[in-house]
Amino acid sequence: MDEPDRWRNMANAPKDGSRILVTIRSSEQGPAEVDLAYWTNGDQFGGEGWRASDSSPGHIIEYAEPELKCWMPMPSANLASSSMPSPWEGDDDQELYGSGI
Repeated sequence: MDEPDRWRNMANAPKDGSRILVTIRSSEQGPAEVDLAYWTNGDQFGGEGWRASDSSPGHIIEYAEPELKCWMPMPSANLASSSMPSPWEGDDDQELYGSGI
């Protein structure tokens, strides 16, 4: 992935179980947030879909597709930057989907 610190369209998010950062859309429950999530093909604890990485048996945190706005790969370890990136605040039809050249 050539640009690791760039938000990307959820349609292109990896569904191989790898952990990624996601922007959760703002809602009546609160403002947009960033979370660590992964795709699961389903198991005895829940169905196929996106789960928060801190899910555990008996406490599954699942995200519906419309709740997730965009994703980015996990950043490499950088001791100078110890915080999560800011959530994507742009409109859905802006650069997130690509604007060509």
